[in-house]
Amino acid sequence: FCMPVSGTGSAAMESCFVNMVDKGDKVLIIQNGYFGLRMENMCMRLKANIDLLTFDWGVAADLNNVEDKIKKNNYDIIAVVHAETSTGVKNNIKEIGKFISPDTIFIVDAVTSLGTIDIKVDDWNIDAIYSCSQKGLSCPPGASPISFSDKALNKMKSRTDLVPNWYLDMIEIIKYWDGNQRAYHHTAPINMMYALYQALEDVKEEGLDNVIKRHKRVHDYLENSLKTIGLELIVKESDRLPSLNAVKIPELVDDMHVRSKLLNDYSIEIGGGLGPFAGKVWRIGLMGYSAYEKNVDTLINAFKKVL
Repeated sequence: FCMPVSGTGSAAMESCFVNMVDKGDKVLIIQNGYFGLRMENMCMRLKANIDLLTFDWGVAADLNNVEDKIKKNNYDIIAVVHAETSTGVKNNIKEIGKFISPDTIFIVDAVTSLGTIDIKVDDWNIDAIYSCSQKGLSCPPGASPISFSDKALNKMKSRTDLVPNWYLDMIEIIKYWDGNQRAYHHTAPINMMYALYQALEDVKEEGLDNVIKRHKRVHDYLENSLKTIGLELIVKESDRLPSLNAVKIPELVDDMHVRSKLLNDYSIEIGGGLGPFAGKVWRIGLMGYSAYEKNVDTLINAFKKVL
């Protein structure tokens, strides 16, 4: 069951958690960045019984530790970020999915991975997954894809308490979306639905495999170009996201000064570090139509002048 949710990736994220997490559920959050912290925050608000498996920021979740943790406990829900936007780390969802038991709901954040790296929802045992329109799909923000498995839908239907957010209550929204019932729920942002439809058509026209290969190719091009000006990525090569590149800020270089010059003088915006990475890294996005060599060349030329 798939549908777009009105709102950004944050709305889709909350939609997954408010529908899946019931009060008292035992939830494991595999956490190695800012958006893993956001998962924890949402589960706290939903009064879940939270268990954390944490790893250093900039380091992928260790599969041996994950497997050991899951085998030793019975969880109602396990949640993890596929592409951690705060660090540029890719977690191995394919392998983690193999550890999920038939009684456990597997929630995955795919906000920065959809349309940039491979995701196989059914093959990887994912029950609830959400993304956004404005990153890998290069669509205006406002309509975010979300998907639930039959197992997830059955959990929704068996809830004993009402979903604490009326607007994001999937059982009510399904009544609106399902042509057999067609019960009014809310006014949908139709223009955003058209935009999302076109973005998906564009991916289909280029070919999904070609889209994923392009992101990897341009990521490699960025990495090599950064080396020519003395900059390097902080994440281990095997764990890097092509779509979000965390660059180590050189010593004696002022983070805000460089980012302000890039924005004001060259109309280029790159992200600053979050949490423990604040002031230590720049986050360079290569998503959708940003992922072309000409954009990398423009950035590198500007970096040369500013640095």
